[in-house]
Amino acid sequence: MRPARSLLPLLLLALSAGVHARGSADDAAPAATPAAVDIAALISCQGTPEEFMALATSLQDPLQAVSLGWRPLPQGNMFLTEYALNLPVTVFGHRSDHIAFAGSSVMAVLDLPDPRPLAKQLALETAVDTPEKAMFGKELVSEEMRDPATGATLVRSLVLNVSNVTSHPGKTLVGCTYSIDPLEDEPAEPAAGG
Repeated sequence: MRPARSLLPLLLLALSAGVHARGSADDAAPAATPAAVDIAALISCQGTPEEFMALATSLQDPLQAVSLGWRPLPQGNMFLTEYALNLPVTVFGHRSDHIAFAGSSVMAVLDLPDPRPLAKQLALETAVDTPEKAMFGKELVSEEMRDPATGATLVRSLVLNVSNVTSHPGKTLVGCTYSIDPLEDEPAEPAAGG
């Protein structure tokens, strides 16, 4: 287990469009199929980066979302891809039929005007707390793994986050950011023949 990374950069990355979970089905777990992914578990940080990637990759085709029982919603925020669910999910005691993806995050959009009580219930750390913007989070999983193809050490991370966003007044977003990244402080491999 490595020390937890600074929370603020993780949360800011979670809500940016440029963040992508890295890895492949060969990294560790067998490939997940989109229909087999439990969206409530994924939102609650009880899934895996491989499950997230299977779902996120398949959703590049709108027909795939429809086959999962989701209806694409108009894009009210350039960083969010949103769907209405035919069957609502329950996460942390709250039901929602509205989910969103942003970078490597999947979130439920809840009818809660203030994210602070939910963040407190989940014992999350404060990243930003102003009258206009509130972001909370906690890295729940941080584990090293070996890439079987390259031998490189990777870090699998799951960050639970709660926030509000100005494009969705009166709503709270709760979800999980999944990533598999190279270990930052791993020494370089010696050159062949050196």
